[in-house]
Amino acid sequence: MTQFKLTVAILMLMLLGMGTSHAGLELVDRVDLERYQGRWYEVARLPNRFQRQCASNVTADYRLREDGRIDVTNRCRRENGSYAEADGVARQADPDGSEAALEVRFAPRWLSFLPFVWGDYRVIALDEDYQYAMVGSENRRYLWVLARTPGLSDDRLRGLLEMARAQGFETDDLILTRHESD
Repeated sequence: MTQFKLTVAILMLMLLGMGTSHAGLELVDRVDLERYQGRWYEVARLPNRFQRQCASNVTADYRLREDGRIDVTNRCRRENGSYAEADGVARQADPDGSEAALEVRFAPRWLSFLPFVWGDYRVIALDEDYQYAMVGSENRRYLWVLARTPGLSDDRLRGLLEMARAQGFETDDLILTRHESD
């Protein structure tokens, strides 16, 4: 690929990543990353291209590293019963900013210098006991409801989705995640 074509391709990817401008998300005041680490079950999500193959049993495992970054392992069961897994890393979006404003990368490490390989991971709701959380992106295209167990009460989920709508997320197409025994 010529240098020109590579430059055009990178610019196109950057432009595709830009969406309608929104006011900044209201994030939780504080996230204790030590307490946040561990296994989270996806309760619901907005549809997205990188989880199309996920039929059920979606989990995210976070492990705090000594350098302050977080190892991320996302896993889900496909329709055929096999599992898909993706490993990534998360970091604070601004080292001097809120620990509720993170970025996550699943692209190879050598592409880390490209800003568009880092996706928003903004914690917009978090239980004081770290039993549930809601995470979204600034452009409102991505939204996940997570819990330490495979489900939440209908009232709790409804309350979280009301919060999401108040922040500009379109929740009509929300996918409720199935969790089944292996």
